[in-house]
Amino acid sequence: MEATVAERGQITLPKAVRDALGLSKGTKLKVELEGGRIVLRKDVSDAMSRMRGRLKLPPGVSTDDIMRALRGRAPGDPIPDWDRPPPAARKRGRK
Repeated sequence: MEATVAERGQITLPKAVRDALGLSKGTKLKVELEGGRIVLRKDVSDAMSRMRGRLKLPPGVSTDDIMRALRGRAPGDPIPDWDRPPPAARKRGRK
């Protein structure tokens, strides 16, 4: 596949490439130079920011519930004994 640089430095990506990567008007790309190559990468942070607020939790489920399921505890939960340093290490830390 080929793309030609236009007068203002713009290129048109082939439709097959746009379709394969799900690129549409306004999609941000990261442009990187690697040796003598130009590498275009889809900006995932842009996609994530557009998703923010679109996913809804099931009724009665909180973000703390999700964090407990994923991490074992949520912010503000007491630290379980298995996740604490041994007592000797805690005493050495205090002076």
